[in-house]
Amino acid sequence: MAIAQSIVGPIAAAGNGAIASSRAGQLGDVIGSDLHGRYYETNYRGAAYFGGHAAVAALSANTITLTATTTPILGVYNPAGNTNNLVILQASLNCFSSNLTSGAGPGAFVWAASLNNASVSTGLNPYNAKTLLQSGSNAKYFAGATALTGLTNNLVIIGGAALPSPSGLTYTTLASTALLPSYVGREDLDGLFIVPPGGVLALLNTTSSTTFSAVGRIAWEEVPV
Repeated sequence: MAIAQSIVGPIAAAGNGAIASSRAGQLGDVIGSDLHGRYYETNYRGAAYFGGHAAVAALSANTITLTATTTPILGVYNPAGNTNNLVILQASLNCFSSNLTSGAGPGAFVWAASLNNASVSTGLNPYNAKTLLQSGSNAKYFAGATALTGLTNNLVIIGGAALPSPSGLTYTTLASTALLPSYVGREDLDGLFIVPPGGVLALLNTTSSTTFSAVGRIAWEEVPV
């Protein structure tokens, strides 16, 4: 049986193609460093995809529902029969008021899911993170006013999203000196959600609002089933 061994301390840099030993600290711990960005290897292999808003999208009564008429703020659909799982890496959202007269906040943001759907006919082609082209994936993403047309099984809320929200309370006229700030957040899911073939994952809000808008992005890795 081979025993893995490391060299304590720095070693001379080896040229490309050379075999090098791993490094260790004085306590026997293996030393590692970030040679590339966090998702570099996944991107380099062409397995990372993303989709987001091409324009500001207003929240509506359909961003809180759980049916085929729902228009996810962000979401993905993995077509039935696809040979890849969608491993969700990250989601980001910028939510802001589009009306200073009166209105209701969007409430909390939540994740909702649905399984065993074979007939969702809508959605946009995602961008490959390596080529920045809308090609290479069978999956679809949602960002804005596109409904989940053909959804067979209603969405079920599976938990809250770690994305900040302005409020669920109504407000009256705001002075120009008291503008509501935008709320920007990023949720590093890092594979917490895996969307199987036939599955839908959607980001929704919980209070019907027509006075707030959003822009965002969702990213995932495609891994063979």
